Amino acid sequence: MTDFRSLHQPGSPLVLVNAWDAASARIVEAAGAAAIATTSAGVAWSLGAPDGDALGRDLAAELARRVVAAVSVPVTVDVESGYGDPAGTLKAMAAAGVAGVNVEDGSRSAAEQVARLTAAHQAAPEVFLNARIDTLLFGLGDVAEAISRARAYLDAGADGIFVPGVTDPAVITELVAAIPGPLNVMTGPGAPSIGELAKLGVARISLGSSVAQAAYGLVDRAAREIFGAGTYQELAGAVEYGRMNTLSLHKVQS
Repeated sequence: MTDFRSLHQPGSPLVLVNAWDAASARIVEAAGAAAIATTSAGVAWSLGAPDGDALGRDLAAELARRVVAAVSVPVTVDVESGYGDPAGTLKAMAAAGVAGVNVEDGSRSAAEQVARLTAAHQAAPEVFLNARIDTLLFGLGDVAEAISRARAYLDAGADGIFVPGVTDPAVITELVAAIPGPLNVMTGPGAPSIGELAKLGVARISLGSSVAQAAYGLVDRAAREIFGAGTYQELAGAVEYGRMNTLSLHKVQS
């Protein structure tokens, strides 16, 4: 299997279409993905929980194990802020076979997050630790604060830095220049293209929960259409039944 760390190349970024179960992971892999990432929101929703550390770690680890078993490429898992115990969560995810994790800081102080990341790295140093910085996403700090946290998190053992909520090329350029580690940004409609982000020196690009939201949006529209107009137009474009069955034959485990 490809070494996950080696996929993080500034200028030739790892592109991640975030999955939320084994089937979505197989679809993404079949499209040509070099690695699979999960979305914590999509995973939580699929298991009947809201996003935001409400999901139990055991359920999250079991879902991760199923995704790892379903694909032949490295898997990185979004573990929110660590389900209350980043070190224990990394041990559980390492046992599930994941190659990497995202751990977010949320509204925590930089000092508190440094301590949490240090413990997580020590618990499973073989797992690629992508430290997510939420200051810009949630309006909790400026670019200088994000850069300061990024440097501190790398010193604490993080392997990469994830700064969601940033699509301005000028800000991305500033982050790439100031952060001595691979930068992950979250993109979607209205953001610079993959090629443009590559030219800015981004090393990793992910879609977050947007693909899961789009899929659930289809369920919502199809249900409203059939219970309303009684028609089926929203079902056009579905993945063919036989193809789904073929994809799902891969490495099935109970």
